Amino acid sequence: MARFAKIINNKVINVISADQAHINSLSDKEFYVEDDGTKFNSASKGSTYDPLRDAFINKKPYPSWVLNETTCRFEAPIAYPADGSREKNYEWNEETTSWDEQ
Repeated sequence: MARFAKIINNKVINVISADQAHINSLSDKEFYVEDDGTKFNSASKGSTYDPLRDAFINKKPYPSWVLNETTCRFEAPIAYPADGSREKNYEWNEETTSWDEQ
């Protein structure tokens, strides 16, 4: 079984597991794109499909985050702290646009 995303106006409205024969039997088969694992991100309901990049783009998590055009993933405007400690956890603070230690 493969995963297929139903796309309308470049928005993923549903994701199903099916074989190609089932998709071919659908009256709206032209709206389905296979999520074959080569499209940067997995398809998820509410994500966007960019047909030029053949990529699924997840929802933007915070207004300040920017789309990395190479990976098709949103990134914080400031890199995650690389302090070398696995004991510390950080959470994005949109109000201050910084990482807060938890």
